[in-house]
Amino acid sequence: MRRPLAAAAVLAASLSAHPVSAARTYEGEEAAALRCANMLALTAVTLAGADLIGDQEKEVMLGVTVLILERHVSGTWRQKKAALEIVRDRRSFPDTLDDYRRNAARCLAQFPIN
Repeated sequence: MRRPLAAAAVLAASLSAHPVSAARTYEGEEAAALRCANMLALTAVTLAGADLIGDQEKEVMLGVTVLILERHVSGTWRQKKAALEIVRDRRSFPDTLDDYRRNAARCLAQFPIN
């Protein structure tokens, strides 16, 4: 479980970084997986920042995000990170939280991590 947690820390740090130009375009299922990963990561960081969940729950959610990216999105980590940043920048904060409320369970079913 160390690898997903370490990658989750990198992911959390990258969410606040400046956008990086993407070397590739994702479509279809991979684009949907990126949107789910963005939704979970942003929600985890937001809820933890508001003290609505603890660090352990945040780490679990970020770990799930990393596993979705690893298992359902092709490309290098750099390409995935760049694409995730683009998704993050295209979606408003309220829209992303609304996505979480409506779609979190569906995302986890569509992009299993087990």
